[in-house]
Amino acid sequence: MKIFKAIASGFCRTLKVWKGILLVWLGSLLTVSIIAIPMRSFMKAGFGKSMVTERLADGIDMAAFGDLGDAFWNMAASFPSSFLLLILVGFILGAFLTGGIFDALKSPLSRFSGASFFRACAANFWPFLVISLLCSLIILFLGLFVVALPFSLVRGMQTQSETGPASFVMISGLIFLLIAAIMVMVADYARAWQAASDRRSCFKALGFGFSRTFRTFLSSFPLIVLMIIIQFVAGFVILRVLAVWKPDTGAGVFLLFIISQVLIYLKTGIRVWRQGSVTALKEINDNKAL
Repeated sequence: MKIFKAIASGFCRTLKVWKGILLVWLGSLLTVSIIAIPMRSFMKAGFGKSMVTERLADGIDMAAFGDLGDAFWNMAASFPSSFLLLILVGFILGAFLTGGIFDALKSPLSRFSGASFFRACAANFWPFLVISLLCSLIILFLGLFVVALPFSLVRGMQTQSETGPASFVMISGLIFLLIAAIMVMVADYARAWQAASDRRSCFKALGFGFSRTFRTFLSSFPLIVLMIIIQFVAGFVILRVLAVWKPDTGAGVFLLFIISQVLIYLKTGIRVWRQGSVTALKEINDNKAL
Protein backbone atom coordinates (compact mmCIF):
# COMPACT_ATOMS: atom_id res chain seq x y z
CA MET A 1 0.00 0.00 0.00
CA LYS A 2 2.85 2.37 0.79
CA ILE A 3 4.23 2.02 -2.74
CA PHE A 4 0.92 2.77 -4.46
CA LYS A 5 0.26 5.66 -2.09
CA ALA A 6 3.62 7.17 -3.03
CA ILE A 7 2.97 6.66 -6.76
CA ALA A 8 -0.46 8.30 -6.49
CA SER A 9 0.99 11.22 -4.53
CA GLY A 10 3.82 11.53 -7.07
CA PHE A 11 1.28 11.72 -9.89
CA CYS A 12 -0.63 14.54 -8.16
CA ARG A 13 2.62 16.42 -7.51
CA THR A 14 3.58 16.01 -11.18
CA LEU A 15 0.32 17.60 -12.30
CA LYS A 16 1.02 20.50 -9.98
CA VAL A 17 4.47 21.23 -11.44
CA TRP A 18 3.46 21.09 -15.13
CA LYS A 19 4.98 24.53 -15.65
CA GLY A 20 8.31 23.26 -14.33
CA ILE A 21 8.10 20.30 -16.71
CA LEU A 22 7.48 22.78 -19.51
CA LEU A 23 10.68 24.61 -18.56
CA VAL A 24 12.61 21.31 -18.56
CA TRP A 25 11.19 20.46 -21.99
CA LEU A 26 12.15 23.91 -23.28
CA GLY A 27 15.67 23.44 -21.89
CA SER A 28 16.03 20.10 -23.66
CA LEU A 29 14.77 21.61 -26.92
CA LEU A 30 17.31 24.44 -26.70
CA THR A 31 20.06 21.96 -25.89
CA VAL A 32 19.31 19.76 -28.91
CA SER A 33 19.32 22.93 -31.04
CA ILE A 34 23.09 23.10 -30.46
CA ILE A 35 23.44 20.35 -33.07
CA ALA A 36 20.09 20.48 -34.87
CA ILE A 37 20.27 24.08 -36.12
CA PRO A 38 23.84 23.89 -37.52
CA MET A 39 22.98 20.50 -39.07
CA ARG A 40 19.87 21.94 -40.71
CA SER A 41 21.89 24.86 -42.09
CA PHE A 42 24.49 22.45 -43.42
CA MET A 43 21.85 20.26 -45.09
CA LYS A 44 20.13 23.28 -46.64
CA ALA A 45 23.40 24.74 -47.92
CA GLY A 46 24.66 21.41 -49.20
CA PHE A 47 21.54 19.98 -50.84
CA GLY A 48 19.50 23.12 -51.49
CA LYS A 49 16.40 22.24 -53.48
CA SER A 50 18.04 19.20 -55.02
CA MET A 51 15.94 16.07 -55.57
CA VAL A 52 18.61 14.14 -53.69
CA THR A 53 16.56 14.68 -50.54
CA GLU A 54 14.15 12.03 -51.83
CA ARG A 55 16.96 9.49 -51.42
CA LEU A 56 17.00 10.31 -47.70
CA ALA A 57 13.28 9.71 -47.18
CA ASP A 58 13.77 6.03 -46.34
CA GLY A 59 16.93 6.45 -44.27
CA ILE A 60 20.50 7.70 -44.35
CA ASP A 61 22.16 7.34 -47.74
CA MET A 62 25.91 7.71 -47.34
CA ALA A 63 26.39 7.97 -51.09
CA ALA A 64 24.27 11.11 -51.11
CA PHE A 65 26.34 12.64 -48.33
CA GLY A 66 29.52 11.61 -50.12
CA ASP A 67 28.52 13.82 -53.05
CA LEU A 68 29.00 16.86 -50.80
CA GLY A 69 32.76 16.38 -50.93
CA ASP A 70 34.93 18.24 -48.40
CA ALA A 71 31.92 19.88 -46.75
CA PHE A 72 30.69 16.50 -45.52
CA TRP A 73 34.06 15.51 -44.08
CA ASN A 74 34.43 18.88 -42.36
CA MET A 75 31.04 18.35 -40.74
CA ALA A 76 31.94 14.78 -39.76
CA ALA A 77 35.18 16.00 -38.16
CA SER A 78 33.36 18.59 -36.05
CA PHE A 79 30.53 16.24 -35.01
CA PRO A 80 32.34 14.55 -32.05
CA SER A 81 33.17 17.89 -30.40
CA SER A 82 29.61 19.13 -31.01
CA PHE A 83 28.17 15.94 -29.54
CA LEU A 84 30.44 16.26 -26.49
CA LEU A 85 29.28 19.86 -26.06
CA LEU A 86 25.67 18.68 -26.30
CA ILE A 87 26.21 16.12 -23.54
CA LEU A 88 28.02 18.64 -21.32
CA VAL A 89 25.40 21.38 -21.73
CA GLY A 90 22.57 18.89 -21.28
CA PHE A 91 24.12 17.48 -18.13
CA ILE A 92 24.70 20.91 -16.55
CA LEU A 93 21.30 22.27 -17.56
CA GLY A 94 19.61 19.07 -16.34
CA ALA A 95 21.23 19.39 -12.90
CA PHE A 96 20.20 23.05 -12.73
CA LEU A 97 16.53 22.50 -13.63
CA THR A 98 16.19 19.33 -11.55
CA GLY A 99 16.95 21.40 -8.45
CA GLY A 100 13.82 23.44 -9.08
CA ILE A 101 11.72 20.36 -9.89
CA PHE A 102 12.57 18.58 -6.63
CA ASP A 103 11.95 21.73 -4.65
CA ALA A 104 8.48 22.07 -6.20
CA LEU A 105 7.73 18.36 -5.65
CA LYS A 106 8.43 18.51 -1.91
CA SER A 107 5.34 20.66 -1.25
CA PRO A 108 2.25 18.83 -2.55
CA LEU A 109 -0.21 21.50 -1.40
CA SER A 110 1.60 24.69 -2.41
CA ARG A 111 1.18 26.35 -5.81
CA PHE A 112 3.98 26.39 -8.36
CA SER A 113 5.95 29.63 -8.42
CA GLY A 114 8.40 30.54 -11.16
CA ALA A 115 10.46 32.73 -8.82
CA SER A 116 10.73 29.94 -6.24
CA PHE A 117 11.56 27.45 -8.98
CA PHE A 118 14.56 29.35 -10.32
CA ARG A 119 15.68 30.30 -6.82
CA ALA A 120 15.76 26.59 -5.94
CA CYS A 121 17.56 25.83 -9.22
CA ALA A 122 20.37 28.18 -8.24
CA ALA A 123 20.50 27.08 -4.60
CA ASN A 124 20.62 23.34 -5.40
CA PHE A 125 22.78 23.53 -8.50
CA TRP A 126 26.16 22.46 -7.13
CA PRO A 127 24.88 19.67 -4.84
CA PHE A 128 22.67 18.31 -7.61
CA LEU A 129 25.49 18.52 -10.15
CA VAL A 130 27.85 16.54 -7.90
CA ILE A 131 25.15 13.99 -7.04
CA SER A 132 24.34 13.44 -10.72
CA LEU A 133 28.02 13.26 -11.68
CA LEU A 134 29.02 10.79 -8.96
CA CYS A 135 26.00 8.53 -9.53
CA SER A 136 26.60 8.58 -13.30
CA LEU A 137 30.26 7.66 -12.81
CA ILE A 138 29.30 4.83 -10.45
CA ILE A 139 26.82 3.48 -13.01
CA LEU A 140 29.46 3.76 -15.75
CA PHE A 141 32.05 1.98 -13.61
CA LEU A 142 29.57 -0.77 -12.76
CA GLY A 143 28.78 -1.17 -16.45
CA LEU A 144 32.46 -1.70 -17.22
CA PHE A 145 33.01 -3.99 -14.24
CA VAL A 146 29.82 -6.07 -14.42
CA VAL A 147 29.34 -6.34 -18.20
CA ALA A 148 32.30 -5.24 -20.34
CA LEU A 149 35.20 -6.74 -18.39
CA PRO A 150 33.70 -10.21 -17.73
CA PHE A 151 32.47 -10.42 -21.33
CA SER A 152 35.92 -9.64 -22.68
CA LEU A 153 37.37 -12.39 -20.46
CA VAL A 154 34.78 -14.89 -21.66
CA ARG A 155 35.43 -14.01 -25.29
CA GLY A 156 39.13 -14.37 -24.69
CA MET A 157 38.65 -18.04 -23.80
CA GLN A 158 37.62 -18.70 -27.43
CA THR A 159 34.86 -21.13 -26.59
CA GLN A 160 33.42 -23.30 -29.34
CA SER A 161 29.80 -22.32 -28.68
CA GLU A 162 28.35 -18.83 -28.81
CA THR A 163 25.59 -19.80 -26.38
CA GLY A 164 27.82 -19.39 -23.32
CA PRO A 165 28.95 -15.79 -23.98
CA ALA A 166 25.47 -14.76 -25.14
CA SER A 167 23.74 -16.09 -22.04
CA PHE A 168 26.45 -14.61 -19.86
CA VAL A 169 25.95 -11.17 -21.41
CA MET A 170 22.19 -11.42 -20.82
CA ILE A 171 22.66 -12.36 -17.15
CA SER A 172 25.35 -9.75 -16.49
CA GLY A 173 23.29 -7.13 -18.36
CA LEU A 174 20.26 -7.90 -16.19
CA ILE A 175 22.37 -7.62 -13.04
CA PHE A 176 23.73 -4.28 -14.27
CA LEU A 177 20.21 -2.95 -14.94
CA LEU A 178 19.09 -3.92 -11.44
CA ILE A 179 22.14 -2.25 -9.88
CA ALA A 180 21.63 0.83 -12.06
CA ALA A 181 18.01 1.02 -10.84
CA ILE A 182 19.29 1.02 -7.26
CA MET A 183 21.67 3.87 -8.08
CA VAL A 184 18.81 5.85 -9.64
CA MET A 185 16.89 5.38 -6.38
CA VAL A 186 19.92 6.53 -4.39
CA ALA A 187 20.25 9.66 -6.55
CA ASP A 188 16.54 10.49 -6.27
CA TYR A 189 16.55 10.01 -2.50
CA ALA A 190 19.68 12.17 -2.22
CA ARG A 191 18.15 14.98 -4.27
CA ALA A 192 14.85 14.76 -2.39
CA TRP A 193 16.76 15.11 0.90
CA GLN A 194 18.83 18.01 -0.41
CA ALA A 195 15.74 19.84 -1.70
CA ALA A 196 14.10 19.56 1.72
CA SER A 197 17.22 20.60 3.68
CA ASP A 198 18.60 24.06 4.33
CA ARG A 199 22.10 22.60 4.49
CA ARG A 200 23.96 22.28 1.16
CA SER A 201 25.94 19.04 1.41
CA CYS A 202 26.03 16.69 -1.56
CA PHE A 203 27.95 13.98 0.33
CA LYS A 204 25.54 14.02 3.25
CA ALA A 205 22.70 13.83 0.74
CA LEU A 206 24.33 10.82 -0.95
CA GLY A 207 24.82 9.21 2.45
CA PHE A 208 21.11 9.64 3.11
CA GLY A 209 20.34 8.23 -0.35
CA PHE A 210 22.31 5.03 0.24
CA SER A 211 21.02 4.66 3.81
CA ARG A 212 17.35 5.19 2.93
CA THR A 213 17.52 2.99 -0.17
CA PHE A 214 18.86 -0.07 1.64
CA ARG A 215 17.00 0.54 4.89
CA THR A 216 13.66 0.62 3.06
CA PHE A 217 14.71 -1.69 0.23
CA LEU A 218 11.47 -3.73 0.17
CA SER A 219 9.46 -0.64 -0.68
CA SER A 220 12.07 1.47 -2.49
CA PHE A 221 13.28 -1.12 -5.00
CA PRO A 222 9.85 -2.21 -6.32
CA LEU A 223 8.82 1.43 -6.70
CA ILE A 224 11.87 2.44 -8.72
CA VAL A 225 11.68 -0.68 -10.91
CA LEU A 226 8.00 -0.04 -11.63
CA MET A 227 8.60 3.61 -12.50
CA ILE A 228 11.60 2.79 -14.71
CA ILE A 229 9.51 0.20 -16.57
CA ILE A 230 6.83 2.86 -17.16
CA GLN A 231 9.52 5.24 -18.45
CA PHE A 232 10.96 2.55 -20.74
CA VAL A 233 7.56 1.59 -22.18
CA ALA A 234 6.71 5.26 -22.78
CA GLY A 235 10.04 5.83 -24.53
CA PHE A 236 9.57 2.72 -26.69
CA VAL A 237 6.08 3.80 -27.73
CA ILE A 238 7.33 7.29 -28.60
CA LEU A 239 10.12 5.89 -30.77
CA ARG A 240 7.73 3.54 -32.53
CA VAL A 241 5.27 6.32 -33.27
CA LEU A 242 7.97 8.62 -34.64
CA ALA A 243 9.62 5.83 -36.66
CA VAL A 244 6.52 4.77 -38.61
CA TRP A 245 5.37 8.31 -39.44
CA LYS A 246 6.99 9.57 -42.66
CA PRO A 247 5.34 12.82 -43.74
CA ASP A 248 5.71 13.89 -47.37
CA THR A 249 4.38 17.44 -47.11
CA GLY A 250 5.44 20.58 -45.26
CA ALA A 251 2.30 20.51 -43.14
CA GLY A 252 2.95 16.86 -42.30
CA VAL A 253 6.50 17.63 -41.20
CA PHE A 254 5.26 20.48 -38.99
CA LEU A 255 2.58 18.24 -37.48
CA LEU A 256 5.18 15.54 -36.85
CA PHE A 257 7.34 18.09 -35.02
CA ILE A 258 4.42 19.17 -32.84
CA ILE A 259 3.43 15.59 -32.01
CA SER A 260 7.03 14.60 -31.26
CA GLN A 261 7.45 17.53 -28.85
CA VAL A 262 4.19 16.68 -27.09
CA LEU A 263 5.37 13.10 -26.67
CA ILE A 264 8.75 14.27 -25.35
CA TYR A 265 6.93 16.54 -22.90
CA LEU A 266 4.89 13.57 -21.68
CA LYS A 267 8.06 11.47 -21.35
CA THR A 268 9.63 14.24 -19.27
CA GLY A 269 6.50 14.29 -17.14
CA ILE A 270 6.81 10.55 -16.51
CA ARG A 271 10.38 11.06 -15.28
CA VAL A 272 9.17 13.82 -12.96
CA TRP A 273 6.42 11.42 -11.83
CA ARG A 274 9.15 9.01 -10.76
CA GLN A 275 10.96 11.75 -8.87
CA GLY A 276 7.71 12.88 -7.22
CA SER A 277 6.94 9.29 -6.18
CA VAL A 278 10.37 8.94 -4.57
CA THR A 279 9.88 12.27 -2.77
CA ALA A 280 6.48 11.10 -1.52
CA LEU A 281 7.91 7.76 -0.35
CA LYS A 282 10.68 9.62 1.50
CA GLU A 283 8.10 11.75 3.32
CA ILE A 284 5.99 8.68 4.15
CA ASN A 285 9.01 6.94 5.65
CA ASP A 286 10.03 10.13 7.51
CA ASN A 287 6.60 10.37 9.14
CA LYS A 288 6.68 6.69 10.01
CA ALA A 289 10.07 7.14 11.69
CA LEU A 290 8.59 9.92 13.82
